[in-house]
Amino acid sequence: MELLDRIKSPADLRDLDPLDLDRLTDEIRALLIARVTHNGGHLGPNLGVVELTIALHRVFDSPRDSLVWDTGHQAYVHKLLTGRVADFATLRTRGGMSGYPCRAESEHDLVENSHASTALSYADGLAHARQSRGDPGHVVAVIGDGALTGGMSWEAVNNIAAAPGRPLIVVINDNARSYAPTVGGLAQHLAALRTSRGYEEFLERAKDTLQGVPAVGDTVYRALHGAKKGLKDFLAPQALYEDLGLKYLGPVDGHDREAVEAVLLRARAFGGSVVVHCITEKGRGYAPAEEDTRDRFHAVRAAPAPSPAATPGQPTAAAPTWTAAFGEELLRQAERRPDVVALTAAMLEPAGLLPLQRALPARVVDVGIAEQHAVTCAAGMAMGGLHPVVCVYATFLNRAFDQVLMDVALHRLPVTFVLDRAGITGDDGASHNGIWDLATLQAVPGLRIAAPRDRAALRRQLDEALGTEDAPTLLRYPKGALPPELPARERIAGPEGTTSVDVLARTGEDVLLVAVGVLGGPCVAAAHRLQEQGIGCTVVDPGWVKPVPPALVELAGRFDVVVTAEDGLRTGGVGETLAAALRDARTVPRELRTLGVPSGFLEHASRAELLAECGLSSDRIAEQVTQAVAEATGRPPLKGAV
Repeated sequence: MELLDRIKSPADLRDLDPLDLDRLTDEIRALLIARVTHNGGHLGPNLGVVELTIALHRVFDSPRDSLVWDTGHQAYVHKLLTGRVADFATLRTRGGMSGYPCRAESEHDLVENSHASTALSYADGLAHARQSRGDPGHVVAVIGDGALTGGMSWEAVNNIAAAPGRPLIVVINDNARSYAPTVGGLAQHLAALRTSRGYEEFLERAKDTLQGVPAVGDTVYRALHGAKKGLKDFLAPQALYEDLGLKYLGPVDGHDREAVEAVLLRARAFGGSVVVHCITEKGRGYAPAEEDTRDRFHAVRAAPAPSPAATPGQPTAAAPTWTAAFGEELLRQAERRPDVVALTAAMLEPAGLLPLQRALPARVVDVGIAEQHAVTCAAGMAMGGLHPVVCVYATFLNRAFDQVLMDVALHRLPVTFVLDRAGITGDDGASHNGIWDLATLQAVPGLRIAAPRDRAALRRQLDEALGTEDAPTLLRYPKGALPPELPARERIAGPEGTTSVDVLARTGEDVLLVAVGVLGGPCVAAAHRLQEQGIGCTVVDPGWVKPVPPALVELAGRFDVVVTAEDGLRTGGVGETLAAALRDARTVPRELRTLGVPSGFLEHASRAELLAECGLSSDRIAEQVTQAVAEATGRPPLKGAV
């Protein structure tokens, strides 16, 4: 990495000659492949923007010029070119380099939110501020064609076009994909642009041919040239941008660094808003990624630690995941229920919908990166007699809260939401932790929420959700492998028409420990540890956590100490909602503790590390239960207690 190690800031790029720049691109790709395949992260997107990123930093002067990366998963090369090569080995590890732009890491990182379709709005605001202050710098927003399917992008374009004199450059990184191939009308439009690079050559060939024809040649050519705008719109419909008043440049080969630099220099000199359309190839320069038709190695997992029990040369079988289990269960439901249809927002495979899409393709709708549209479209489907299942990451449903509230819940529509990556996800960073759903969605009237603890509960609760015809329902589960089955020892029924509560363990009745979803296993383990300290626990799983089951309220009223544990925000979550229900029933226990994620943004680390940090590992749960018992009884914890 001789050249790359010498790049301490983007200014160093301007001293390199073309041969050095070619060597630098090779070094960058080699480092990306070596490190990302080891640590995990977004490989394909970054391999595709090496030349584009070098060109951006040679033409623009960051941070005097503002570079905004939409989503940010394609900013690894940007990190390498802004003085962070030495830290790249720590990518996505606790205390190390973030997998997204990070303001704490560098003055070159402006936006660290890793949700898509936001860059144009940030850039519009930055350009407005620069213009107001008389700041001569440029603002450059790099956005993928997939992110352009998000409605927020077009809200921004509407405003950018209203002020075309601002020095704002929109670079479309067009690789025909978001996670998977980009879908929708915009994708078709960009595909037309991609295939249009020969229209100028067509005109030149026509000129040479027709002007050689005596008498009529010049006349026909002038007519053809006069029709250039119409021909251009037919062969390259960039009128979508130009009719809005935005200058359009391209398409340009995003892997031809000199061509990209030339077009960026033209955009910089223009003095107003410009769209630069770059065609790139996801996974460029790494044969396994280029040949992967599924997602071009969009994201790769960290290399697994070698297992001492594994047979050399034999692959280790992957543990079944929550996502795969849900996909199989949804297909089973759809095969027997013709009204079931699934929607997702550019997350077909990550949300577990590939089995259904392969078996019943007409029953899956991918709306692109447009969660708000997905939810209201689902509302329309429900009004039309279908039972839609909206499948997204938990953190991305935040974007569609208003639609859940006003378009679905207000109409009491039978829409089921399935939230993958709920709770702490870990190494994807602060914005990808799905910790807000249990708290924010408590405010939605009529919505029923389930948190399955294992596959059997997932199957049962999905069946119950799809059987609900008078209200929306929601299931949430975490990222990663399924836990072992955790059968109920007994089931406590509530009044007719309400849900029952599962008893998972009963070692005594000093404490009622309420486990939400996947924390069932850690809570049972904590109960057994507490038993060794002479503290008896009853561990229950309410299953459906919204509304609070009356059976849980009645049971909790019989205990002096009640502790709740949830993989979501403590403030406003399941525990606090149960506390309010106990106050309403006038059965508040002597000591009530709610364990959960503290309010704030979690730094990237493994899920296990963050659970322990938030007090949600079995050891930490046992420790806090011991403290609660001590507070309730007035006696100190036993010596040597957990």
